[in-house]
Amino acid sequence: MDKMKVNYEVMLGLYAEFVLDEAIRKYKEEHLYIEIDNALAKGDEPKFLELTNELKALRL
Repeated sequence: MDKMKVNYEVMLGLYAEFVLDEAIRKYKEEHLYIEIDNALAKGDEPKFLELTNELKALRL
């Protein structure tokens, strides 16, 4: 019985970590989209390229 409780707690912890990681990834992605839009509006090509590369890396 105790082994099942430990397994459940471990699985619950892993799931919580997954949910948190996914939330952080989505936040970073949304933030990058905003910054990419700003770089486009300013005509800042180097910043645009830097941010789009960052976005591509985040999606891997």
